[in-house]
Amino acid sequence: MTLTVAAAIMGVEGLTALLLGGYVGVETVIGKPSDVVSSIFVAGFGILVGAALLWVGRGMLRTERWTRSPGVLTQIFAAVVGITLIQSGQQTIGIPLIAVAVIGLVALLSPPTTQALYGDGLYGEQD
Repeated sequence: MTLTVAAAIMGVEGLTALLLGGYVGVETVIGKPSDVVSSIFVAGFGILVGAALLWVGRGMLRTERWTRSPGVLTQIFAAVVGITLIQSGQQTIGIPLIAVAVIGLVALLSPPTTQALYGDGLYGEQD
């Protein structure tokens, strides 16, 4: 269950990044960005990150061990971004982002997730 929650959070974060990257891309094409190269980079980066997060979420649903590290890293980065948003007066975005990051971290680091990903032989221990 906790791994499914973590996968859902990764999916939402991935879809959000993908949509934001696409939005910047469309705005770059139809608008008048002050710096076209930077806008294209931001759009591409958003789309790439979104696709990567969706891939990690899919891996979590398939209980692949490698997914925990990028998942935890993503939640740490999301918390840092949320704190930065709060400090810049964007509490309506920052607070929910931190809440989602904390839920994601708890789900990823919980014993049921560890059991699902690593089984009885934790962290690669062999018989």
